[in-house]
Amino acid sequence: MVNLIWTVMVVLFVLWLVGLLMHIGGSLIHLLFVVALILLVYNIVTKGRIAI
Repeated sequence: MVNLIWTVMVVLFVLWLVGLLMHIGGSLIHLLFVVALILLVYNIVTKGRIAI
């Protein structure tokens, strides 16, 4: 599960970076960056928990 979260976070960050550099999506492209940051915080907070 942790690997999946990291993969999604990296994909969102790369899409955000491509959209930012190519001026695709206007200001909505920053939503991808916010979602990636939320996933990062979630991963850090739940890192110590054991999945049941």
